Parts: sequence; structure tokens; C-alpha cells
Amino acid sequence: MFQILACGAAVVTLSMGIRHGFGLWLAPITQDMGWTRQTFAFAMAIQNLAWGVFGIFGGMAADRLGAFRVLIGGALLYALGLSGMALSPTPGLFALSTGVVIGAAQAGTTYAVIYGVLGRQIAAERRSWAMGVAAAAGSFGQFLMVPLEGQLILSLGWQQALLVLAAMALLIIPLAFGLREPGFGGQRQRSAGGHGQSVGHAVAEALRHPSFLLLTAGYFVCGFQVVFIGVHMPSYLKDHGLTPQVASMALALIGLFNVVGTYAAGALGQRLPKRTILVAIYWARAVVIAIFMLVPLSPTSVYVFSAVMGMLWLSTVPPTNAVVAQIFGVQHLSMLSGFVFFSHQIGSFMGVWLGGYLYDRTGSYDIVWYLAIALGILAGLLNLPVRENAIVRPAAATAAQPA
Repeated sequence: MFQILACGAAVVTLSMGIRHGFGLWLAPITQDMGWTRQTFAFAMAIQNLAWGVFGIFGGMAADRLGAFRVLIGGALLYALGLSGMALSPTPGLFALSTGVVIGAAQAGTTYAVIYGVLGRQIAAERRSWAMGVAAAAGSFGQFLMVPLEGQLILSLGWQQALLVLAAMALLIIPLAFGLREPGFGGQRQRSAGGHGQSVGHAVAEALRHPSFLLLTAGYFVCGFQVVFIGVHMPSYLKDHGLTPQVASMALALIGLFNVVGTYAAGALGQRLPKRTILVAIYWARAVVIAIFMLVPLSPTSVYVFSAVMGMLWLSTVPPTNAVVAQIFGVQHLSMLSGFVFFSHQIGSFMGVWLGGYLYDRTGSYDIVWYLAIALGILAGLLNLPVRENAIVRPAAATAAQPA
């Protein structure tokens, strides 16, 4: 278990750590290339949407072929996409490399794939905790990588900094060797509790389940909030006269405190109803953003906001995925997590794109901040009626009856 957890956490640390720093490139790229913020935001929006779309198929491949092959392909795409992000001369090529290629890479190197391995290899009574550890690793990656990325930009320039990150992404390949699953195949899947369920039946079953749909709808809001803040907050702070160092520290604090938040959410998921945890997170986000908008903006208020928001940042991930595993089992966990995450990424698309679009039209991010508050309240309401009981399948019920 230790090897799987350590390698999975390291992969998420690299992949999410690189990804969380992309907001630092908004100002230098748009200024150097003469592009609008909407151009950069649109490429990032495509990235999040591509991540969601490819996440479904990446999860399906990981469930069928194992995470090892998917992770290697994702690492190669990550290096290719980051190189293209550095060298693209036009907005179209920038959107293709930064958006489509990196989005596909993230689909193959982040939570859905890693959580599939954890769900299959770690006992149910420790599954939520293990998912919390992996999510905390992604947060530590943000704390570790964002200041490093900011320093790389200052010392090397934004293009060379991206090429260094491309080389770092290739470190995922040796880590993938620690996530190979023995005996991967149909018999292994049936013994894991899948009852030989087909992909089509698993998808249809999930889409008919009200709690799955409510979780999926709530996850849209998570994506909207965190990607808007992660990409646009550095420029928001710069517009209000704060230095790039404040923005880098803010993103790093989000990552640091999210280590605690995600681990706590995973651990609490072993003891409390997971829907209760999700409701509390979404409503707390709405309150924290509202207070941030009301108080005078200063480095202190930014750091306090970042620390508190960090506690709530990716803490929705462990309980959401644990509920999916609890309801449907683990045979198709990566794929079903991919479907839920697709909703998250539609929200991410809307958050990052609306941020750029409305800023270019109004000169302000205020409307998007207010939308983030309202959506947080809505997401809490959506998660209130979620039910976490395991689904009863006719074949399973029949097999359980004495002869």
C-alpha cells in the first residue's frame, strides 16, 4: 500500500503543482505577445474542458488497461504541451498546445487515474483517507511548485521557465512504474466487486442515479470557483497595486493550507456523512469569498483569504470520489470519476473564460466574484439530498442469497 500511495501522491504533486501555477503566466505572456487576457483565458478554458472530456476516456483506459500506460502517455503529452505553450507564435497554436494537449495530459496524470488505483488496491475502510492523502499531495505540489515557477519566470523568462517544466513533467514516467497493478484483467475486475458489469451498463446506471447527478452538478461549482481564482487572482491583485510576489505567496498559501484541508476532508469522510462535509465546504467558500470582497484589499487580507480558502480548495475531491466508490463500487471508478470531473471542468471553463471575457468588457472581475458566491450557496443545497448507500444490483442480490 505504501508504494502505491507514495507514487500516486508524487504524480499528483508534479501534475497539479505545475498546473496550479499557470496564472503566473497570464501577465507576462499577454504583455510580451500583445494578446488580450481573454486570449489567455480562452486557452486555459479549453484546457479545462479538454481535461474533462479526455478524463472520461482516460479513466476508461485506466480501468481496462491499468494506470501505468495512461500515466506514461499523459507525461509525454504534458511535456509536449508545455513546450508548445512556450513556443506558440499565434493564439490558435497557443490554444491547441496550452488547451487541448495539456488538458489531455492532465486527464492522464491526475485524480481520476490515481483514485482508480487507490480504490482498487486499498481497503474500503481506508479508501477515503487514502484519497485525502493523494489530494493533499496535489496541494503540497502547489505550495512547492508555485513559488518555484514564479522564480523561474523571474530568472529565466517565461518561455525558458515553461521548457524547464516540460522536462520536470517527464519525471512522472519513472513514478508510473510504482503504480503497475498485478494481474490486471477481467478476472481481477470481477474479483474487485464489479460483477462483470459492462461500461455501457455502468454509465447508464450512474446517469439514472439521483445522487450521482447531484454530486456531478455540485462539482461544476467547485471547478468554477477554484480555476477562476487560481488563474485570475494574480492579475486581480496586480490591478489593485499589489506585487507579483504577493500573488505567488497567495497561491503558495492556498496550496499549503489545502494540504491540511484535503487530508482532513479525507479523514473525516471515514467518520461523517460525506454529503455533510461537501455542504459545509461549499457554503464556507461562499462566506469566505463574500468577506474577501467586503474588506479592504491588502497583502494581509490576501494572505488570510488564501489560507482559509486553501483549507477549502480541493477538499471536495476526496469525499466526492469516495461517495462514487461507495455507491457504485470500484470496477469503473476511474471512468465514473471522469464523468463527475467533466462537470467540474465545464465549471472550470466557465470560470476562467468568464473571468477574461467580463474583465475585457467591464474592466473588473467583480461580477465573477459575485457569481462564485451565489454558486457556492447553490452547490451546498444540491449536496444536501445526496444518499451514500451502495447501489443494489439484481445480479449481486441474487448471488448473495443462500442456495
